[in-house]
This record gives sequence, C-alpha cells and structure tokens, in this order.
Amino acid sequence: MRADAAPVVESAADFAAAANAGSAQMADLAAYLEKLTAANRVMNLVGPATLDIFWSRHAWDSAQLLDLAPEARTWADLGAGAGLPGVVLAILLKGRPGAHVHLIDSMTKRCRFLSEVVGALDLPATVHNARAEDLDLKVEIVTARACAPLPKLLGFARPYLARGARGLFLKGQDVEAEIAEAARFGAKGLRLAPSRSDPRGRIVIVEPARHAR
Repeated sequence: MRADAAPVVESAADFAAAANAGSAQMADLAAYLEKLTAANRVMNLVGPATLDIFWSRHAWDSAQLLDLAPEARTWADLGAGAGLPGVVLAILLKGRPGAHVHLIDSMTKRCRFLSEVVGALDLPATVHNARAEDLDLKVEIVTARACAPLPKLLGFARPYLARGARGLFLKGQDVEAEIAEAARFGAKGLRLAPSRSDPRGRIVIVEPARHAR
C-alpha cells in the first residue's frame, strides 16, 4: 500500500492491488465476507446494503490503517463488533512474526461470531468478551470503528494509551464536532489524517500518553 495515493477500490481485484494482498489473504477475506453475510441475516453487524460494497466500504476502509502504522504488529480493536477493522487487519498481518490483534467486544453474540471467524481462518487474534477499559493489554496500536463518539471512545482507549499505544480511530464526516466535544473534556493533541476509502471520512490520530508505562 502507498500512503501518498488514494486508489479507487470497487472490487476484490481493486482491493488486492491497493492493499498488496496475496491470494491466501484474498481467500481469507472472501471467506470472512461469506461468514459476515450469513451472520448478518440473524444479527445486526453491518448495514445489509453495505455488504454489496464490502471491498471499498469495509475491507479497504480497515486496511488503510496499516499505512499509518506499517511496523506495528500488536493491535487492539475496541468494540470489534463485526470484525472491522480488526479481522481485516488480522488477515493482512497473518504470517508476520509477532503479529497479533485483540478483538474486544462486550456483547457475547458478537464475540461468538468473531471467535468462529478467528478459528475458521486460523487468524493471529484473540477475542475478548469484556469491556475494553477493564482489560490490561499492552499493544502498539489501539483502534476502533463505529464504536462510540470520540469523547467516550477516548475514555475506553485511555488505559491503552497510558501503556504506550498509539490511537488510530476511523471516523466519519462529523469528526470535527466530536473533536470539539472531546476538547471540552480535556482531550489534547488530536490529529486528523484523510481517509483513503471515503473523502468524507477521517482518521483521528492520538499519540501515546507522555508518561506511558
């Protein structure tokens, strides 16, 4: 992937080229899409209409985070839900020494789905059926997508940031209002990067706490 370009991703082939994904990774992603589609019929994981644009709306939106942290191997996905971005990241990181993704969600049925995907695809990931702020995990990157408004999300992520993690949070077009609200509660030093999957989207970047342990 190239951080200086914003490729148009409309198909699996487009995604493979944009993300530099190999045949094994694409097979895993196709299997994940199949499981996500089936599970979505019985529980609300993603908007049904978005499955038709999976490669741009979900896969590429998730995969772009690797450009912002190309050397990172350990990730925590808060409110992992459908596995976005965490499962996509785990698929793309599979086979890299030391790579591991922690998929964290407080809803048991979502965790059952995530565990099924992780087991079936033999992913370097662990599913945690827990509140994100209750876990004692040290990772390089903490991320989330459609988890909570930014002020609340930063509260969930605070323990991870305090242990040295960098925050990369996928947000939509209302991110400026969320940042303003977070600032009212003392959040400082938040930066924005453009989304490569949607011109309306942004990625909120949060550096580790100054006195990380």
